[in-house]
Amino acid sequence: MSSSLERAATVIDEADSVALACHVHPDGDALGSLMAMRLLCEAHGTPAVCSWPDPFVVGPHYEYLPGLDLAVPPGDFPTRPAVMATFDLGSFARLGNLADAAQHAHDSGELIVVDHHADNHRFGTINLIDTNAAATAVVVRDLAATLDWKLTPEIAVCLYTGLVTDTGRFRYPNTTPEVFHLAEELASFDIGIDRIEWELFEKHRFAYLQLVGAVLARTRLDTDSGFVATWCTSEDLAEFGVEFDETEGLIDVIRQTAEASISCVIRESPGEGNRVSLRSTGSADVGQLARQFGGGGHWFMAGFVSTDPVAVVVGQVAAAVRELRSP
Repeated sequence: MSSSLERAATVIDEADSVALACHVHPDGDALGSLMAMRLLCEAHGTPAVCSWPDPFVVGPHYEYLPGLDLAVPPGDFPTRPAVMATFDLGSFARLGNLADAAQHAHDSGELIVVDHHADNHRFGTINLIDTNAAATAVVVRDLAATLDWKLTPEIAVCLYTGLVTDTGRFRYPNTTPEVFHLAEELASFDIGIDRIEWELFEKHRFAYLQLVGAVLARTRLDTDSGFVATWCTSEDLAEFGVEFDETEGLIDVIRQTAEASISCVIRESPGEGNRVSLRSTGSADVGQLARQFGGGGHWFMAGFVSTDPVAVVVGQVAAAVRELRSP
């Protein structure tokens, strides 16, 4: 990592401009890492543009992020960037309609891939992949240190967002002493942790709470295999007036099931198929499970996308869990 960090820092420091992108339907770590790097570039005089693939929306729980208004729609993103960096994604496919820009940077310039997932395809010309890092935000902090670029309170908010979301509010097994050291550094900027927690995890529209009730009512539990699953359809979204990106936290409700060690939520994204979120309490590797279906992730947190009907997906995952549990 040290040589890759030095090389990436040199490329960014010498670049006339930098194009920055994260994955489709960005989560807290993707957005936090992306916006932290965008603000770092701005603070240190490096022109930068940032975006994520269509649909160009984020969940309302991320709207507090500093600098979010600086992001541009994919249609305004450079098509032929000389230097581009991607955050929290493992392949060109996760870049959607920004993939061609990344391919151009790879073929004709520099493509810096910043990530912490073990299944990253290492598709960059420079790969900053630290599989021991709890979040991509940790790698961004390392890159900032290598550049000798100082943090600001706004940048600290973004990095903390990535850290707290990918550690499950410091509850997942990736919560190491190093995680708390970084959290302490970021908290020293007086970032308003209480407000971040409220925005990220606790504040919901009443319509969303009504949708949660409907989703909970159809939840299925298999105590023999320790598997719990539910789903949210596009019809549910329309009935309750809830946007798809508001439903990211449904998996955190389902994973509280005491009788289950593997949790699954299937969310139908209008026009995109079913996005499947998987969580583990630690006794099973849901990253391995997701890879069986063309997805990926970590031991305790993973996912994949499927075009099969919801009932089929539930059956497929349930069968895979039973196979995983069999001697």
